[in-house]
Amino acid sequence: MKKIIWIGCAATLLMAGCSDLFDPANENFKDIDQMYTDAAYAQGFLVNAYRTIPTYYDNSDYATDDAVTNQTTDSYRQMATGSWTAVNNPVNQWGNAYSSMQNLNLFLEHADRVSWADDEETNALFNTRMKGEAYGLRALFMYYLLRNHAGFTADGQLLGVPLITEFLTPQADFNIPRATFEECIQQIYADLDKADEMLPMEYENINSDSEIPARFQSITKNKDVYNRVMGHYGRQLYNGLIAKAFRARTALLAASPAFQDPSNSTTWAQAADYTANVLDYIGGVSGLASNGNTFYCNTDEINGLSEGINPKEILWRENLSTNNTSQEEQHFPPSLFGNGNMNPTQNLVDAFPMANGYPITDSRSNYDPTNPYVGRDPRMSDYIIYNGSTEGTNNSIIYTGSLSDTQKADGINMRETSTRTGYYMKKRLRMDVNRNPSSITGQTHYTPRIRYTEMFLNYAEAANEAWGPTGNGTHSYSAYDVIKAIRKRAGVGGSDDPYLEECKANKEKMRTLIRNERRLELCFESFRFWDLRRWKANLNETARGMDVNNASYVGIEVEKRAFDDYMYYAPIPYSELLKYNKLVQNAGWK
Repeated sequence: MKKIIWIGCAATLLMAGCSDLFDPANENFKDIDQMYTDAAYAQGFLVNAYRTIPTYYDNSDYATDDAVTNQTTDSYRQMATGSWTAVNNPVNQWGNAYSSMQNLNLFLEHADRVSWADDEETNALFNTRMKGEAYGLRALFMYYLLRNHAGFTADGQLLGVPLITEFLTPQADFNIPRATFEECIQQIYADLDKADEMLPMEYENINSDSEIPARFQSITKNKDVYNRVMGHYGRQLYNGLIAKAFRARTALLAASPAFQDPSNSTTWAQAADYTANVLDYIGGVSGLASNGNTFYCNTDEINGLSEGINPKEILWRENLSTNNTSQEEQHFPPSLFGNGNMNPTQNLVDAFPMANGYPITDSRSNYDPTNPYVGRDPRMSDYIIYNGSTEGTNNSIIYTGSLSDTQKADGINMRETSTRTGYYMKKRLRMDVNRNPSSITGQTHYTPRIRYTEMFLNYAEAANEAWGPTGNGTHSYSAYDVIKAIRKRAGVGGSDDPYLEECKANKEKMRTLIRNERRLELCFESFRFWDLRRWKANLNETARGMDVNNASYVGIEVEKRAFDDYMYYAPIPYSELLKYNKLVQNAGWK
């Protein structure tokens, strides 16, 4: 772990070299003392942490039953087919998270001495906010460390990761054992408590002194001071609502089957309660965005975004990217001048019910295997390009069969950029992007960090496990209420949704339905890889496709999976084990 300091320091904004943190400054180099008089330099430690937040679209879907990729060298493809080791680990967050936490720890140790503003009240309020951001971000990185590296050791202990809550100098002892999973969870909660105390729920201007939240009135009673620090200019910075969302994410992870152990105190009821704190802020089920399931292509809404404002569906997002075509370049079919990287599986296609709400395996669904794309859940055509879909700026017909037009090359395995499954991803893409080299036209995009739909699905899962399909604890809505609203928004189930009504009488059936709704609503958003693991579900379902030529539909096997049971938990990096004998590996990993 000693490398962490050097990685983190080298990456920190405005820092010329890590040695400056410990040695006297050379001419034209900054040392830590200059942090106190240069607010921009001090804030750079936070900026760097924001820049290293794990990406929302990491394409780990390639290693699940939802998708494969046509890229032979892709690390997730190699992982799924037998090359996942403690040395070759695409989901490793160890170095990234600890280097970011080192920067945050350094910031927290020195923030009180920084001159943020000449005005005393403004200075104190800036300091409060910046420290709140740092605590929240530290909890964020600890969450990803736990999700990606926690697990059971060979002797049955449920362990998390080493807890490091102060800046470690080169003279520090880096040989730190892993804390228990419970200790790590409680540390996350403690940091989120501090973030809650120091941050506004959202960064918005207020109109009068009386609107200043009570916890900040001991610092200022002046709305102009408040708006300068906590107003709308702070949008998309870490806020109190984000802290509540990460508490909900953390509790859901801890309550899941993969982490059940007497040493773990988190319950499903807690996970539901914490998530309800987020949902109540937007009015509960009535706050579900009517267009949230197509957040990525609501063109008028996206094009109208400015000043850090979020769409109703989005709790937190990255900055807007204008005139952008990167997602389309990666994932459009070849005929639309894309590389066709994300290939949805037949497994995922089969998970979409019919529009009447019944699974296609149910005799009441009226599913026709000779015409399989007719009468389906509308989300299927929103998220997946299948044979006969019309897409792109010219509404081109996409033919995906192995006997399709070789010039368009959209058919199965026609070239390196063609689909392997007979499907292309449509979600995440804007069909008004033109990738034709003679007339490339980009559009505005944004990448989410947290969607409210995820929070609704988190609540449904936890509430069903805690209180059953229609139980609601102390809240005004149940798992059933949430799933009913999500399916109604999607156009599934008709006016009475008889299949949902059937499921609400049985906790196990509702669990299956909730997990499936989560699979559909969050497909291609990097959840499936971790959901399968925290549920301890089947990791080795063979990825299948469909070869469609004229009226012939032929199912094909595309890619077998090669996960062992111990791979429900990811490894501690082998390089760290070599350096530090107090670190213990998760069971099964070498």
